[in-house]
Amino acid sequence: MSTQKIALAQINPLLGDLAGNAQLIHKAALDAYSQGAKLVVTPELSLTGYPPEDLLLRPAFIEAAQLQLELLMKELAQYSDLTVIVGHPKQTSAGLQNYASVLRNGKVIAGYAKQELPNHEVFDEVRYFVPGNEACVFECEGVRYGLILCEDAWHAGPAKQSHAAGAQVLLVPNASPYHLQKEALRIEVLRGHIAQTKMPLVYVNAVGGQDELVFDGGSFALNSDGKVVMAMPQFETGLGLVTVTASGELEKGLITLPQSVEAQAYQALVLGVRDYVTKNRFPGVIIGLSGGVDSALVLAIAVDALGADKVRTVMMASRYTADISWIDAREMAKNLGVQYDEIPISGPVDALEASLAEQFAGLKVDATEENIQARVRGTLLMALSNKTGRLVLTTGNKSEMAVGYCTLYGDMAGGFAVIKDIAKTLVYHLCAYRNSITPVIPERILTRAPSAELRPDQKDQDSLPSYEVLDGIVERYMEQNQSIAQIIAAGFDAKSVEKVTRLIKLNEYKRRQAPPGVRVTTRAFGRDWRYPITSQFRA
Repeated sequence: MSTQKIALAQINPLLGDLAGNAQLIHKAALDAYSQGAKLVVTPELSLTGYPPEDLLLRPAFIEAAQLQLELLMKELAQYSDLTVIVGHPKQTSAGLQNYASVLRNGKVIAGYAKQELPNHEVFDEVRYFVPGNEACVFECEGVRYGLILCEDAWHAGPAKQSHAAGAQVLLVPNASPYHLQKEALRIEVLRGHIAQTKMPLVYVNAVGGQDELVFDGGSFALNSDGKVVMAMPQFETGLGLVTVTASGELEKGLITLPQSVEAQAYQALVLGVRDYVTKNRFPGVIIGLSGGVDSALVLAIAVDALGADKVRTVMMASRYTADISWIDAREMAKNLGVQYDEIPISGPVDALEASLAEQFAGLKVDATEENIQARVRGTLLMALSNKTGRLVLTTGNKSEMAVGYCTLYGDMAGGFAVIKDIAKTLVYHLCAYRNSITPVIPERILTRAPSAELRPDQKDQDSLPSYEVLDGIVERYMEQNQSIAQIIAAGFDAKSVEKVTRLIKLNEYKRRQAPPGVRVTTRAFGRDWRYPITSQFRA
């Protein structure tokens, strides 16, 4: 042969839908075969979806995956001499392994068990799998391919082992979750391995939302000099092709250029919402629209993810709601063409306060009365959700979640927290990005001072440092794991640092009760933040 084509199947598996995922793999194989490809690479655990978590502890799940693999193998046999790599869990004599089988003509011609099991950030594969220790090299049309899986590519050993076993081209199926600027980090790490082995590399990543995680695709190929010779779009499914020469070098193909951080983050949120809603079969969503920037961003994301017909908004004004909040909320809903309703909360709030008047006699008015308003709104939204089956999207951002500037069973009530990992300062950047496409968010929403509007003339900054300061402290303390002393040394006011870090500790109990939401940073409140609620330690 002179050249051959490798197909990169950037698919969006639905976790646990074994038959559906097999159909996705089959369709990708058919598309690849029709375009002359000889080898198809699908993502890590493509047959089951990733991460299966404690489903892996169910023998019935492992057995069903094995049965589906055998059925898929028979179906793919019709494509003569087509090689397809499928990821799945496999029970071996060593134990359960994160595995990839190389299928051809109705047989498993080779297989690989993942060696480096991630046990950090959002990963806990050590809980489920035992590692492999052997290289996998197979031949296709005269070229020798090495196979490793995801985390293996972040360590030098598996690539070197594969090269020593005779591989000319390295194949890396992945289920690599997105965080900001991760696409550049992947390429940087993999270039280091290529520098040592001079072995071209094909990296295939999954796409889609899975609970709090978003997989961004962005599959690519690097030649023996570490140059990108092919790159697929992020946040989209598709089939990419890369050409391999007889000597095992990769030829230049289609290259999708990287997007801005804001574009990536926005698309991650859109994909996360779309998949959470559709994969869980909700008929649509409901959003409490306040006239503020957070609910405006969530609304824009929801419409872009689901379409205007699947989105309902409700404005629930109190005696403290400013007229401009009404006006801006109505305009925002009109701009995006969504259902918009207004339900005043003064009646139920007055009724609750009257019921509590005797109990509260002689006590000062404080945040309790503010929280009653928020909880009435939460109750109304959940009632509409129960009646219609639609999912309530909450609108709290990461800055608020960090310091507890949110109300349990109030604005935290709902099923999915869209921007829970988006700092307030980034909220404004994402709004500006969305308006650069079409100006749907009224300008005044972006310029007025943020307010919960739960008491007269209330502003967020009455209780909190400026969001630039707050977000800087949260990023350094929570995402980068810096000490209080390091943050102060970086120029932040000591009182602000002490206040913010103390509030982060005190409000862990709230965050434990928050809905899941899309993870876009290197560390989100959720899977990769596991701090005790009960703790007396203070740095």
